[in-house]
Amino acid sequence: MVVFSSVEFIFRFMPVFMIIYWIVPGAAKKYILFAGSILFYAVGSGWFALLLLGATVFNFLLGNWIYMKPGRRIRPARAAQRKKYLRIAVGTDVFLLVLCKFLALKVNAALLPLGMSFYIFKMISFQADIYTGKIEVRPGFINTAVYFSMFPQVTQGPIMRYGEGNFEQERRITLRAVEDGMVFFVIGLGMKVLLADRIGILWNELTKIGYESISTPLAWLGAYAYSFQLYFDFWGYSLMAGGLAMMLGFPLIRNFTHPYAAAGVSDFYRRWHATLGSWFRDYVYIPLGGSREGVFKTIRNLLAVWLLTGFWHGGSLNFIIWGAVLGLIIIWEKYPARMLLERVSLLGHLHTIILIPLTWVIFAVTNLQELEIYFSRLFPFFSQGVAVWKGDIFKYLGIYWPYLLASVILCVPAAYNLVVMNRRHPAVIALLTGIFWWSIYMLVNNAGNTFMYFTF
Repeated sequence: MVVFSSVEFIFRFMPVFMIIYWIVPGAAKKYILFAGSILFYAVGSGWFALLLLGATVFNFLLGNWIYMKPGRRIRPARAAQRKKYLRIAVGTDVFLLVLCKFLALKVNAALLPLGMSFYIFKMISFQADIYTGKIEVRPGFINTAVYFSMFPQVTQGPIMRYGEGNFEQERRITLRAVEDGMVFFVIGLGMKVLLADRIGILWNELTKIGYESISTPLAWLGAYAYSFQLYFDFWGYSLMAGGLAMMLGFPLIRNFTHPYAAAGVSDFYRRWHATLGSWFRDYVYIPLGGSREGVFKTIRNLLAVWLLTGFWHGGSLNFIIWGAVLGLIIIWEKYPARMLLERVSLLGHLHTIILIPLTWVIFAVTNLQELEIYFSRLFPFFSQGVAVWKGDIFKYLGIYWPYLLASVILCVPAAYNLVVMNRRHPAVIALLTGIFWWSIYMLVNNAGNTFMYFTF
């Protein structure tokens, strides 16, 4: 049930919960949402739901001690007290996250609670925004609890800010918002089930073959296949989460803005998982000094942010390398190559199209020896091994070309925007209906895959 792209969620939890949520009075909706979210989380994570509840109570109490009405004069003693409580809250949240990630890495992967990285980041932003006065009204417990635990976001984000959710307002559900939510949910479901899961089979087959046995063209195809798999898996999830939130009366939080149309790697990560990128910008990069203190400290801050981003995704060395490589590429774009990229925009697009899939290979292959072999196949100047069949790429293109072509088309902003802008047209409604039932057919007749970001 915890997976949005499952028959149990789509035909059991979602309709039952939504009907109850819609028919109860406005003031009661937040209590229904909190109870339903904890049930949803407990089904997927068992006793870890108690950790979520404990962290919620802890952060609510500390947030209340930190809160001060904007515009009110503050005494030095009170200012020091607020800063102390902020450090305790953030320090405890960070400690819990690091501890669970360490235990998951060194003892058992099951010791990392589902979605912990996402709800802990919400808690940290909550404390920082209370401290800086961005949250103007003192949050009540139920509003705080709903913000931390709401089921469309608790497992994989997006990392919505408290102020973006209008939690102090009574939820009013409109038919138009429900319709739009259903549209985004179905589009996301199709991306996940009909594209990401199908393309993922190609990447799995390359892993089974052994990287030393694939040809260079197939290695490049594999890099792009994994890029598409990850993209449509997480974009699909984000659209499903956004659609569910709209059906609950919340605004749509956009987590992806056509990243493969970006004019460079820096631009790519402003568009990819935008809520995570803005979180690191606002709560790590800017507090470190951002780009205000000269070139050397800016480079230091960028590397720190990207190393932390790598660690956030996983504790194995390949994730740290992935973060470091991206940091170096972004520094390259910001300083040595900046003028050239501004003059020749095509080079920025080539950065995105060529460098991003290569970095995803680092992200995907956790074993460093296998990673070295894969890159030796991508760049066979010092090749290891010989492809079993040099024409292997034609076999896989023959099987997967419809999914790869559809992926390329959906990476073009105009294609997606055309569907969204005309989402009430009868032809689009018919198309989405077909996508929905085709996705259900695939779910019933094939083993469902969890979302890839469940592990982060």
